[in-house]
Parts: sequence; structure tokens; C-alpha cells
Amino acid sequence: MRTTLIRTVKMGPSVKELRLHLCQTGAESKGAREFVQNHYTKLKQENPKLPILIRECSGVQPRLWARYDLGQEASVALTNLKADDVLKQVEAIGRK
Repeated sequence: MRTTLIRTVKMGPSVKELRLHLCQTGAESKGAREFVQNHYTKLKQENPKLPILIRECSGVQPRLWARYDLGQEASVALTNLKADDVLKQVEAIGRK
């Protein structure tokens, strides 16, 4: 049996919103879907006041968006990434 440790991700104070765009069925979004299934609950527990939006749309390429202070935004493509790689991208975008 494989045991997976789930890291905690505490977003920086300048992060005001996270948005994850993904396709419900596309192979490019498989890692993003697995991220939501495996890590969303812990992420929300660690950041209870942070809006975390999951947007599903057929055929869309997976992408993570972060909104910061003063309306600034950053995004990163998640195409064909594994769930753990998506988590690394969330950690990185949350440190800005």
C-alpha cells in the first residue's frame, strides 16, 4: 500500500483569489482533476478565507490563475502536468 503525504500550502497575504480552469474529460487536464480530488480539501482548510474557484469547461487547456493585491494577476499553464506538479505550481504562485 502506498502512503502519500499531503503537504500544506499556506498562501501569502497578497493572494486574493485562486482560479483553476480545466476540462472535465480531456487528457491534458488529468493532473488538474486529480489535484482537485486529492489536494483541494487540504488547501481550503489551510486557506479558509481565500476564494478558490474551480472552473470546468469542455476543451479548455488547464491553467491556474492567481489574483493579487491591486488587481494584478498571474497565470501558469498546467497542460499534461501530474497532480503533484500542479501542487508545486500552486505553491509557487502562492509565494508571489
